[in-house]
Amino acid sequence: MKFHSFAIAAVVAVTAVAAPVASFAQAKAKMYKVEELHKNREALAGKTIQAQGKVVKANNGIRGYNFVHVQDGSGKADVGNHNLIVRSKQTANVGDTVTVSGTVLVNKDMGAGYFYPLLIDEGTVTPKK
Repeated sequence: MKFHSFAIAAVVAVTAVAAPVASFAQAKAKMYKVEELHKNREALAGKTIQAQGKVVKANNGIRGYNFVHVQDGSGKADVGNHNLIVRSKQTANVGDTVTVSGTVLVNKDMGAGYFYPLLIDEGTVTPKK
C-alpha cells in the first residue's frame, strides 16, 4: 500500500510542477512583411521584430555599423514602404536571402542629413543557407 501511495504522490507532484508546453505556432516568432513594418512602425517602436527578404544594398563600415537594405516584394517604391534598413554589426551580400531581427526605431535622425522613418537597430542579419 505504501508503494501505491508513493507512486500516486509522485505523479501528482510532477503534474503540479509541469509547465504547459506552447504549441509550435505560439513558439515561433511572427515574421513581418516589410510593408507591414512600415504601416505599423509607431505601434512596433521599441519592440524586437523579425523579417525576411533579399539584400538589395549594403553600406558597410559607417560609424562602426553596416546598413543592410532588405526587400521582400511587399510595399511600393513610389510610396517608400518597400525597403527595410537594418543597422547591424553583421552584413550580407547583395542578392542574399536573409532573416533579420532587431529593435524598431521610428523617426531616427542619425545626423548629416540621414533621417529614417523606420530603422531596425542593433540587428542580426542571417543569410539563408
